[in-house]
This record gives sequence, structure tokens and C-alpha cells, in this order.
Amino acid sequence: MGVGSSQYERELRSLLEGERGALRHYARYLAPEQRRTLDRLERGPFLVVRAAGSHGFDLVAMRAGFAFPIEAKASADEVIRFSSASGRMTDQLNEHLEAAKRGGLIVLYAYRHLGNRAGEPWRLYTPQTDHQNHGRVEFLRKYLPPIERTKDGNGVLRWENGLPLSAFLDSLFHLFDPDGGA
Repeated sequence: MGVGSSQYERELRSLLEGERGALRHYARYLAPEQRRTLDRLERGPFLVVRAAGSHGFDLVAMRAGFAFPIEAKASADEVIRFSSASGRMTDQLNEHLEAAKRGGLIVLYAYRHLGNRAGEPWRLYTPQTDHQNHGRVEFLRKYLPPIERTKDGNGVLRWENGLPLSAFLDSLFHLFDPDGGA
């Protein structure tokens, strides 16, 4: 079962805020060429606020011209099934979609695989929606793997299908800061 853990929310927040120690620790999961993305993040970090609540987002990451509400999940399992929490996680997913639609944003779900020793532990997803954003944000939304849905409409995160955090950041930098002047 997936859990939202403040320890892992803090880890993700520290990474996105470009904290040197957190980035150096995370770099050990990356190939040398991927570490350049972390260097860019250190030079041009996000402003991250904790936005936790019973049905709110865990974090909101902001950087010049865009913001991402983020729901952080952590699990030792390879799959997080939203139905395993009495439907609360599916209700939350639907509420997140509505909030993002009203604000013209895309929602990120960040999945921290606990005990992972083979590669990056953070993977990202976005809910499927028929709402379209515009420009680069829409391109980024299409690039992110979708949160799967069961036939009953419950969300499913499969860790292996997620986009590694470094790949997401690299794409984000190329779309919004192609000159690397972070």
C-alpha cells in the first residue's frame, strides 16, 4: 500500500529546492551524464511549499512561469493501488484533477520506491484528463506517463512505468530554459 510520508515529502522538497546535500545524495543513483541535471537544479531551484491537507496536495513546486502541485507517495511495493485505501486515494485523485483543471495546471504524482537499490527511487506520473493546457505545459503533460485506471476507475501507480525524476527535470529545463541559464 502506498503511504504519503512526511520524510519522503521532505526529501523531494529538498531535491526540488536544490539543496546541495540532498542533490549529492541523490546523485549516487544517477549516471554521470544525468548528474548535470542536478547541477542545473542547484543553480536554478524551485520554490517549494508544503500544501498538505486531508485532500490537498502535498507540495507545490514553483519556478518562473509555472507551478506544479505534487502528491507524494512512498511504498516498498512495485504497485500502489488507489483502491487499497477505501477509495480515499481515488477521491483525492479526482479532486486533484478538478483543482488542476480550474487553475490550468498539471498535477504530478511522485512515487518514492522504498528500498530501491537499482536506479532512481523517484518516478513521476500525471492523471489522464481530457482537459488540455496550452503550449509547453501541454507538451510536458503528454510526456509524463499517465496514472493508470482500473475498470472501476481507481488509480494505479506502477513504479516501473513512471518517469524518473532526473528525466522529468531534464525535459523541463529543455522546454522552459533551453539555454541552461538557470
